[in-house]
Amino acid sequence: QVHVVESGGGLVQPGGSLRLSCAASGSIFRVYAMAWYRQAPGKQRELVAGISSGGNTNYADSVKGRFTISRDNAKNTVYLQMNSLKPEDTAVYYCNAVVATDSRLRPDTNWGQGTQVTVSS
Repeated sequence: QVHVVESGGGLVQPGGSLRLSCAASGSIFRVYAMAWYRQAPGKQRELVAGISSGGNTNYADSVKGRFTISRDNAKNTVYLQMNSLKPEDTAVYYCNAVVATDSRLRPDTNWGQGTQVTVSS
């Protein structure tokens, strides 16, 4: 069984910064891609940023130049540094990790429980 746990959310003023962390733990053979998604009230969940096991990254246009995704493979952890935050960044942020629990098994997608980010003055 794989556990994915996010941390670092909170309330921040517009223009401020937050750093989210997400750690995968449990029965892990290998962690492949990791990503951050977000879901605002009344909206669909959307991809914010993703990172491959080799470090290749991709970002939603709305966060390019403001957010940075990174990972520590030794700790099975992914980070999201969020700068110049805007009220429209307010959402629940979810971590996604593609994990293989055995070399003989196909990797599976695992979600965290989410962490609230609120940008407001």
